[in-house]
Amino acid sequence: MSQSLSPVPAPGINRLTTRVAGSVLSFLLAVTASIVLGTEPPLPKAEPPLPKAEPPLPKAEPPGKKTEPPVIPVGLDAYRQWDRWYLQRIGVRAYMRSTYDRTGGNKGADSSHFLYQTADDFNVTLDVLGPGVLYFARYNHWHGSPWHYEVDGRDFIVQETGTADPVHARKLTRTVFLPEKAFPHPLTWTWPVTQGADLMWVPIPFERSFRMAYGRTHYGTGYYIYHLFDPSAKLSQPIRSWTSDDAPASDVLELLRRSGTDLIPEPDSPDGQKLELRAATGQGDLPAGQTQKLVELTQAPSVLRALEFFVPRTQARAFGRATLRITWDNRAQPSVEAPLALFFGAGTLYNRNAAEYLVRGFPMFIRFEAEQVRLSCFFPMPFYKSARIELVGAPTEGVSNIRWRVRFMPLREPPSHVGYFHATFSDHPTPELGHDLLLLDTRGAEGVPEWSGSFVGMSWIFTHRGELSTLEGDPRFFFDDSQTPQAQGTGTEEWGGGGDYWKGGQTSTLPLAGHPCGAPRNEKPKSDDDLIHSAYRFLLADLFPFGRRAIIRLEHGGQNESTEHYQAVVYWYGAPAPALIPTDSLKIGDPQSETSHRYVSPQASAPYTITSRYEWGPDEVRKEPRKVLVVYPEQTDTARKTRGTSEFSIQLRPDNWGVLLRRKLDYAYPHQRADVYVAEESDGQVGEFQKAGTWYLAGSSTCVYSRPPEELGQTQHIVVTSNRRFREDEFIIPAALTRGRSRLRVRLQFVPVERPLFPGYPLTETAWTEIAYTAYCWVLPEWKP
Repeated sequence: MSQSLSPVPAPGINRLTTRVAGSVLSFLLAVTASIVLGTEPPLPKAEPPLPKAEPPLPKAEPPGKKTEPPVIPVGLDAYRQWDRWYLQRIGVRAYMRSTYDRTGGNKGADSSHFLYQTADDFNVTLDVLGPGVLYFARYNHWHGSPWHYEVDGRDFIVQETGTADPVHARKLTRTVFLPEKAFPHPLTWTWPVTQGADLMWVPIPFERSFRMAYGRTHYGTGYYIYHLFDPSAKLSQPIRSWTSDDAPASDVLELLRRSGTDLIPEPDSPDGQKLELRAATGQGDLPAGQTQKLVELTQAPSVLRALEFFVPRTQARAFGRATLRITWDNRAQPSVEAPLALFFGAGTLYNRNAAEYLVRGFPMFIRFEAEQVRLSCFFPMPFYKSARIELVGAPTEGVSNIRWRVRFMPLREPPSHVGYFHATFSDHPTPELGHDLLLLDTRGAEGVPEWSGSFVGMSWIFTHRGELSTLEGDPRFFFDDSQTPQAQGTGTEEWGGGGDYWKGGQTSTLPLAGHPCGAPRNEKPKSDDDLIHSAYRFLLADLFPFGRRAIIRLEHGGQNESTEHYQAVVYWYGAPAPALIPTDSLKIGDPQSETSHRYVSPQASAPYTITSRYEWGPDEVRKEPRKVLVVYPEQTDTARKTRGTSEFSIQLRPDNWGVLLRRKLDYAYPHQRADVYVAEESDGQVGEFQKAGTWYLAGSSTCVYSRPPEELGQTQHIVVTSNRRFREDEFIIPAALTRGRSRLRVRLQFVPVERPLFPGYPLTETAWTEIAYTAYCWVLPEWKP
């Protein structure tokens, strides 16, 4: 008979009683269904209070007491305020751009596709208008260095040690970003540590514009995450142009250096008492296949600050196959339901090299101590009524002598500011040919139509057989109904912080990315678990906010052809209500829609027809030697183009906190730029126009490909034109110009950008193109726990 997982007092604090289901505490295994994205993907009893002897935690403010969105942490503050990871980001949009093959293939392993070239040593991969912050950049080794970081018109040279002699750079054993003062560890890491990649998490703020260009183009691969802000939103600090003399603050560096250690103070320490921390602990056995409840916390509202398990080393692998389940506020379905090992960042708890750390992440770590394995999670997890934590034993393996511990503190933010923590598990034993894996679709999750919050990371297995070709697959993320991915990467190991398949399968663990397990390709596996390869990616400063829906997809293999068994846990915060509400839509070329929106564009062309595609992945795949499967057929739509002005009216919600205006366009026309003006409209009368900013989309469906075979090879000028002309792009209209207004008049004034694809290439016709506009209003999510 197994020993029950009975609660015991936490050291150094008063005893905290927890409830048990029956005579044993109750342990889970769960799955979530996968859904394939088309043009519109389908939907996928309270405990008594704790003893009065314990002082009650302060009550949360009722919904509506706070009527403004939470302050947005900016720059290094996003690290400092990691304990408020769960807060809504209203007025922020995140994007991930890269050097991916624009035709949907895997040309050059998704490297060296440039928006344009202004010189042989200035090959542009990113060109945006702010205000914003570049939060992350990833390169393969030193390739592409020296890089140009052009911040608000000032050009700064950023490079890596290997730049000086790239032909022999592989002989180096230590490399750094230069200038090193501006790019220190642990906000940067280079390929000798990461096993193939140069990673940069130093925030680069820009007030008006940012460009990134590569000085060399051999294997010029990379991806970059940046945020754009409503300039009238409440930010934790002003956005000030970055310079290479700026050095990241020591407190942030020290915080990240603490990865792999206990990030939360003890309740009886001075810091713990200041935070009003409490703790609960327990211990016992987990029988095979049984569900056991560890604890139901009812001292609320609270934030779970630490969740930890301690298991004997000899039983670690079996424990990793058990499942963790957490249910917030007695909701009908759990928000966390995932295999233990994968939840904590590793595909298995098999430790082939007897390393001290399997995962040494910032919010998670798995540490092998003398006699036990410690699994610690520090993602802050808020709840308003209760938190029920359970485990489910693996079907055929029990685990004995498990200890667990949680620490929690008062929650003081109202529900309209807060999202529940989720860890959503998906299992893909037989990926569908031609289609991305769907790792998360928040629509319908837990029976809720729309969620708002942030995508904050993932942990995933990409093979159970030691097959590394799966790493050619690109991540693609879609938010809030966009048909164009706001995030498009270059490969699976790149997303996990590595390069060159992590040098053939070498392991690596960093604060925010890593490849913790799996036998290297040239070594014999020591067990079946040694064939499991997994990766993790945590998103803190570079998280992706969403207002109504998040779709997280991953390509399996370079052309969605892999048959490997994938599994994934996606971490996200979500409130069960939207923060972005669609309020109006204008269809260009539709007489009724144009008339009702008072659309006027004197110099616009007559409507013209486009038959094309969006950027959804490979258009077709080879099913058999002589049979081709068309995955994404062409679509037809109607557009106009202009070199003058366009005006139209849109309906809003007067309680809005800014407007996200999305445009469907014809991306065949390069560098589409327009100044945006807005005016209040009431009873057919239009007020004074005020400038809202400049809307700019660099590049086009034609790019320049330059991948010379030699490290110092001469820049090439190979023109590549994609068959994907449909694209959706976004513009933030500041809340200062929309708050309290129910109808807005929008004027777009075309600004020509006459720039050749590369020097000597003929100029291409430029124009502002329009297929449709959709207006979304940011609001505070309305929900009650």
